[in-house]
Amino acid sequence: MSRTEAPPLPEPLRVPVADSHTHLDMQDATVEEGLARAAAVNVTTVIQVGCDVAGSRWAAETAAAHANVHAAVALHPNEAPRIVHGDPDGGSRQGAREAGGTAALHEALAEIDALAALDHVRGVGETGLDCFRTGPEGMAAQEESFRAHIEIAKRHGKALVIHDREAHADVLRVLADAGAPERTVFHCYSGDADMARTCAAAGYFMSFAGNVTFKNAQPLRDALAVAPMELVLVETDAPFLTPAPYRGRPNAPYLIPVTLRAMAEVKGVDEDTLASAIADNTARAFDY
Repeated sequence: MSRTEAPPLPEPLRVPVADSHTHLDMQDATVEEGLARAAAVNVTTVIQVGCDVAGSRWAAETAAAHANVHAAVALHPNEAPRIVHGDPDGGSRQGAREAGGTAALHEALAEIDALAALDHVRGVGETGLDCFRTGPEGMAAQEESFRAHIEIAKRHGKALVIHDREAHADVLRVLADAGAPERTVFHCYSGDADMARTCAAAGYFMSFAGNVTFKNAQPLRDALAVAPMELVLVETDAPFLTPAPYRGRPNAPYLIPVTLRAMAEVKGVDEDTLASAIADNTARAFDY
């Protein structure tokens, strides 16, 4: 089977659910094709997530054009240091960039703030901290950007969507210090069971992606097992993190049923029960 070939459509869910985090702009299909495939398996709503100013504009426009798409807008944690310090190697989709300093960061944040005011934008994210791709020299820019996004989310009453990669303690520290918005979502939850208990105590939503199905992901399954049912979401983060047995092939919202069924097994509930809870939770998290 080719690594580039799209996996087949899974058996449809009986209860409609939402993909709480996807990147339609990075997928091969058109938006209409992607939404139609998702709807065919009863994934009836998607949250389209922006990672930079251009992607956030696109997310807002796409949500305005499609009733079953809601947008989240932000500068990705790795985008903030690129804006401030430049990106000579062109590691992002914009290619090589010169350093813009904090003035350029504030300009970009002002644009995110304006987009966050739109009604069809239901979330501010993905924002947070990433110690995997950004070195120590970029962490100050990341944290300044993260704190600004927290303020934007609170000011507009939107959900905060968090990207936390190898930065658990620092993300929790900033949230506690700045004061988390009323609705906070850990996208592609990557902590252990202890952190899941901490998130649950704070009322944070935990969104699980296809990597919960990976062989080496027992700590993630342990976290899912202790996460309260009313705080659990499901996502693809497509085109990334395709669930087993299709790992490494292109991901898309229509593969949500594969991950959800694996999650139901971990939770010890039937798929309809979990799907109903996730549908309610996602609507509550993103206030739609």
